[in-house]
Amino acid sequence: MPPPLTYASYLDLEKLLSLQKPRSSPPEHDETLFIIIHQTYELWFKQLLYEFEKIKRDFSAGDLFGAIHTFKRVRTIMKVLVAQVDILETMTPSSFSSFRDRLETASGFQSVQFREIEFALGYKRASTVAYLKPDFPGYDRLQKLFHQRSVVDHFYDFLARRGAQIPADLKNRDVTRPNGPNEGVQKEILRLYKSTPECSILFELMTDFDEGLQEWR
Repeated sequence: MPPPLTYASYLDLEKLLSLQKPRSSPPEHDETLFIIIHQTYELWFKQLLYEFEKIKRDFSAGDLFGAIHTFKRVRTIMKVLVAQVDILETMTPSSFSSFRDRLETASGFQSVQFREIEFALGYKRASTVAYLKPDFPGYDRLQKLFHQRSVVDHFYDFLARRGAQIPADLKNRDVTRPNGPNEGVQKEILRLYKSTPECSILFELMTDFDEGLQEWR
């Protein structure tokens, strides 16, 4: 008989709490904070990507209230990501420099999950995929998202279900290209915003999320 499930075993805490491995020797005090902050970012990135898949399904199914609920969640996650910067800023430049050399070429710009978030939201660049080698961790996930419809593409489905006129070139576009603004779609969004109160709630949440993402970046 397997042992009873506990808080620690359910969350696999022994493994989780063993993943912080400072490279400085002896360990610099702030390096553990630096590692935990960035590991936490990656966990929240994972959750955002999980929620984006639900948003895609909500949009294509025309599930307005499902999309509203999920955008409330991702907006709140973005607030947490922004707030974590305040914790990171308690680390002084001198304390960071005390272990920066140990990081060698490692950089936050190498976060594949952040690139996945960009691709999921429609900001795709072939150069990003070309830069990575096939054996790079996360390469297959990024390739998959590169060839999938973005959240924006699924948003067009939602708008069409609400009677919006979506240009044919957007419906049949090359999904490996980045999404861009479209004046016709913007007019349809404004019309729905003014005429449908529940849609205005969704659109404002989407705007809040975008502002949070820009602030964090």
